[in-house]
Amino acid sequence: MNGGNITKVTEILLLGFKNVQKLRGPLFVLLLLVYCVTVCVNILIIILVSTSKSLHSPMYFFLSQLSLADILLTTDIIPIVLVSVLNDGLVMSFTGCITQFYVFGGSESSECFILTIMAYDRYLAICNPLRYTLMMNFTICLKSVLCSWFLSFSFILVTTLMLSALEYCGPNVIDHFFCDFAPILELSCSETSAVQLEVVLLSIPVMIFPLIIIMVSYGCIVMAILQLPSHIDRWKSFSTCSSHLTVVCIFYGTLIVIYILPTKGFSLSISKVIAVLYTMVTPMLNPLIYSLKNKDIKCAIENFSKIWAHRPLY
Repeated sequence: MNGGNITKVTEILLLGFKNVQKLRGPLFVLLLLVYCVTVCVNILIIILVSTSKSLHSPMYFFLSQLSLADILLTTDIIPIVLVSVLNDGLVMSFTGCITQFYVFGGSESSECFILTIMAYDRYLAICNPLRYTLMMNFTICLKSVLCSWFLSFSFILVTTLMLSALEYCGPNVIDHFFCDFAPILELSCSETSAVQLEVVLLSIPVMIFPLIIIMVSYGCIVMAILQLPSHIDRWKSFSTCSSHLTVVCIFYGTLIVIYILPTKGFSLSISKVIAVLYTMVTPMLNPLIYSLKNKDIKCAIENFSKIWAHRPLY
């Protein structure tokens, strides 16, 4: 093996969903529908939060950022999967594969941070309502979101650069539908222990600490809700954070299964199904979960529909 960081593999073959020739048409239509629904609903959330005065609050501002991360995630994954389904696989450049991993990792990491901020927002609103306005003013919200995006793509940049510095001598086949960390690492003919250790260390501030903060926040929220004298007050308080808690459970549940729990017993098919959940299904469900039981968003949608219906045609 020659010295230096020489990348010998210049193209990557993504196998995608193998042996789906008979279901290629329905699968393509289904994935296209999922992508269209995900993008349209998340864009609608962003528009509503931006234009509706009733949604000008920290909670909905953070929700719009979550929608932005979901759009970025699905746009990074699904279009390539659609091409892969049509062509029974996809050949992409090594640089394109690394770039897809970077965008995927950055958007997933940003969701971890944003969900954490949303949990802290609910904690302040329920447990410290008198300090809520002071602690969650627009400046603090904007800084926390910008910090989340910056840290997310900075952390994943470290992993991406270390992956790019490895030698790839072949094979160049990834039995997956997108370029994730583990499949890329399996292609390397270099010593990968340093990269694996770096990912474990980075998972602490990106995944573990945020999850701990979320759990502590909801522990305090539950204790505060149980101390309320009225059953109606308890239900109203819980309903304000039930949607966020549902999204957190779905998001972190899939991440823990695929990235933290041992996966040696998992077949490739099971791993792909789990990956479909957090790359395609979850981004589509997030805005639906938040909007189905939310009166403010329903009212904003009704007002937006009325304005759109009465717009001038010229």
